[in-house]
Amino acid sequence: MKLPAFNYAAPQTLNEAIELLAAHADALPIAGGQSLIPILAFRLAAPSLLVDLRRIPGLDAITISAQGVCLGAKVRWCDIENDKRLAAAHPLLADAVTYIAHYPIRSRGTVGGSLAHADTAAELPGIALTCDAEITAVGRAGSRSIAAKDFFVGPMMNALAHDELVTELRLPPWPPQRRWAFEEFARQQGAFALAGIALYYDLADGVAGNTHIGVIGASAELQRINEAEAVLNGRKADAAAILETAKAAAHAIDAAGDIDAPAAYRRALVETLTERALKRAAAR
Repeated sequence: MKLPAFNYAAPQTLNEAIELLAAHADALPIAGGQSLIPILAFRLAAPSLLVDLRRIPGLDAITISAQGVCLGAKVRWCDIENDKRLAAAHPLLADAVTYIAHYPIRSRGTVGGSLAHADTAAELPGIALTCDAEITAVGRAGSRSIAAKDFFVGPMMNALAHDELVTELRLPPWPPQRRWAFEEFARQQGAFALAGIALYYDLADGVAGNTHIGVIGASAELQRINEAEAVLNGRKADAAAILETAKAAAHAIDAAGDIDAPAAYRRALVETLTERALKRAAAR
């Protein structure tokens, strides 16, 4: 389908972009267009104005420090793939990005766009939620930091005001004793996940603690499975603990059924993927 008619602006500063959004109630920002262009093509949105962010400087840096990893909103998936520092600084992120769609999309899609789109089957929102990330948003009222758990408020819904833009994603430091894994299942490579698991736990004296388990694709909303995390905390990640944790994850998930898969299938996937991920994590 053809795109709907719209006006176009390409501001050169963040303030100009914010003012354009504030002045037009139905304006939409665009960066890589990975998700927005299909939405426009299917007439699921018809903005009067598109505000192109590509000329705005200072939003495409990947910064690694003692405070963790900071990703600018215009950082692309291929930028993350090509930054070899992330294999040590945040291996869960580096691994998860390789599951995103196909190379042409990974060369266009951006961090800020994925966060704002808030797709419950997307890898980056799942990583942000699992890892207790902070998202910086800037609007007319100034800058604010939003915890990932408060940023994603529903399927394709976020906590941004209309005149706010995501400027960066901050992921906490990654300790060397951490064990982690990412697993997802899709009908074909590059397709949206029917279910995915991002997890990590910290190891001290052979015992797991600070367990984080996040789920994408299996339910109507992004989920942290606190019940399953509690099963593993304080235990060795042996075969019995792994099986119990996986079963707890399947029991706790609010699985959703649709044309692609029934809820029972997705619940079974969550159990299988959690077990696989925990086995991979334990073997690291």
